[in-house]
Amino acid sequence: MLARCIRLNNDCADLCATTARIVSRQTEPDSGLIRAVIDACATACAACASECEKHGKHMEHCRICAEACRACENACRRMMAAKASA
Repeated sequence: MLARCIRLNNDCADLCATTARIVSRQTEPDSGLIRAVIDACATACAACASECEKHGKHMEHCRICAEACRACENACRRMMAAKASA
């Protein structure tokens, strides 16, 4: 029943960790790559949050996960907007 949820949790965690590593590098950033990974992270977080929200009323850990994923998605979107206006 939760196989899709668990898969999306793992995909989201992997993308968040990768995005953090790429964005935090200080030398010669590639803006196209950075935008792509931030967008992928936001997409993964949105998918994970949507799936966890389906189970959140019955499972506390899914509710917490959905909240964390929405917060990360919003942070990614704000970062993309800030980079676009810079």
